[in-house]
Amino acid sequence: MGEGYCPKGVCDGSGWILDEETSEARACECRAIRIREGRRRLGTGIPKRFLGVGFDRKPVADMDPGIVLHVKDFVRKIDWNLEAGKGLWFYGDVGTGKTSLAMIVSKAAIDSGRDVAVYSVPHLLADIRSTYEDGSGSTYLELFRRLANVHLLHLDDLGAEKPTEWVLEQLYSIVNERWQNQRSIVVTTNIDDRDELREQVGNRTVSRLTEICGDPLPIMGRDLRVPKSA
Repeated sequence: MGEGYCPKGVCDGSGWILDEETSEARACECRAIRIREGRRRLGTGIPKRFLGVGFDRKPVADMDPGIVLHVKDFVRKIDWNLEAGKGLWFYGDVGTGKTSLAMIVSKAAIDSGRDVAVYSVPHLLADIRSTYEDGSGSTYLELFRRLANVHLLHLDDLGAEKPTEWVLEQLYSIVNERWQNQRSIVVTTNIDDRDELREQVGNRTVSRLTEICGDPLPIMGRDLRVPKSA
């Protein structure tokens, strides 16, 4: 559950509702949920930029209708898919909208009352490294257990990290544990060549992700972050 998001759809995500007439604030219903969930929150939550993503909004509204329909069906059956440990895997060039589609899935899981951890892979690896530091407040085993058990793990920019032996082992350990426990994963990557991805994140990890998510869904097109030339 990220900052800027209200599961009740009432406040602005802060947990408080401001009375414009009296300028007094009262607690939103979601505040109790935030307090309860705060101890086990993982990742970044839904980033502010993606709070408004939806099937009827750009860039998703302009995407391949077949891909969008597939994601709509996944979201419609979100509870069944999470219970079955099913996931989705998006690949394509930078700026084509992969992350927007993945965020729609994560938002649907949150709306369904599920625990979701949203991470860019470099951020995930940084969190793991931080457990090695004194005073981190969390051990590696505690973080690993939480990463393995959260209902949905959202990994953005898989393959953006330098493929050291340590990185490959961390990624495989998490993905393999989730595969064994039938836990869902949603993944985005800029790498569209399967052999290149195997070199970047390891053959074992790619194999497990394929079993969880099926074949990657191609998100094609130009970089939507760059304005069209006149």
